[in-house]
Amino acid sequence: MLNFSFQNNTKILFGENQISAISQEIPADAKVLMVYGGGSIKSNGVYDQVKLALKDHTWFEFSGVEPNPQYDTLMKAQAVIEAENIDYILAVGGGSVVDGVKFIAAAAKFDGQDPWDIVAKGAKVEQALPIGAVLTLPATGSESNGGSVITRDGNKLPFGSPLVRPLFAVLDPSVTLSLSDRQIGNGVVDAYIHIMEQYLTFDVNGKVQDRFSEGLLQTLIEEGPKALAAETKEDLAVRANIMWSATMALNGLIGAGVPQDWSTHMIGHELTASHGIDHARTLSIVLPAVMKVRREQKHAKLVQYAERVFGITTGSDEQKIDQAIIATENFFKLMQVPTRLSDIDVGAEQVDILVSALEKHGMTKLGEHGDIDLAVSREILTTAL
Repeated sequence: MLNFSFQNNTKILFGENQISAISQEIPADAKVLMVYGGGSIKSNGVYDQVKLALKDHTWFEFSGVEPNPQYDTLMKAQAVIEAENIDYILAVGGGSVVDGVKFIAAAAKFDGQDPWDIVAKGAKVEQALPIGAVLTLPATGSESNGGSVITRDGNKLPFGSPLVRPLFAVLDPSVTLSLSDRQIGNGVVDAYIHIMEQYLTFDVNGKVQDRFSEGLLQTLIEEGPKALAAETKEDLAVRANIMWSATMALNGLIGAGVPQDWSTHMIGHELTASHGIDHARTLSIVLPAVMKVRREQKHAKLVQYAERVFGITTGSDEQKIDQAIIATENFFKLMQVPTRLSDIDVGAEQVDILVSALEKHGMTKLGEHGDIDLAVSREILTTAL
């Protein structure tokens, strides 16, 4: 196991009717900016619950944060922060809203000339406004980590800082009952591939991390389809297990002390930036191709994955790997997401453009070994066709 330092200070408020608890989590004298997306929280009752919880606070609101939050939109929140002396931000929504709020919080305290430098140039976040979150779509795990991904002019780039980790997060499974099938499928697959990025690398005898990861993967395999099936769609126990799995997938626990990949994400980001494809759907296309192209480098973990996650115990190691890749693709299809570029009408002529974008953004040494160069990325994209 590798040396590591692990700390997660996000307080999780899990269960039904926990939104009311935010009144105790945010200081009574704070000036709060509630940030949300397209307005679905007003139709599913979440907005009214948050409004009631904040009735004794001074608060304002900012809406319109997009999926794959846009820099220009997020910067508009700065005017509200300055005009109203905002000193606390509450994200209400899915991972994109939480990601956007992290940037808003960092930009509000940025001393440099251009807050985009935080993302584009890795400018250090020295301070940020405090953040809380009410999660409505389990997927990214952003509600309890310090990572964020922001888009500007076709560039989708990550940044991270412990200073933008939410201080608390409300996880009420009942608010996910209003999600569409597409949102459910995307969320489950996003969480699944977060786990895979930290698990499917090489063995360092991190037994605790491996077993946690395998249990989370199996939970998503078991519960994900139930959230789409008519007879179990309203089952809160199913939604609770999915919600907690998505948070555990990226709160730092399973990635502590083990190598991590993230090449699927970096390649997937270019698909979203250039074609507007849902984040999770780019991942479901790229991961199987990564598994195929990198099977030699990931050989031992692929066999372990086959045996422990899917129970594939017969045949040669190569046959187990083949079956595990097929089983992964079949699970993705069950969750109603694509597994090929052709499924989203992206052809071979786009590969050069995507590889050029990777080069532009410095994504030339990807993977747990840092050896996925542009040629290997090209092979992965070609395999995904």
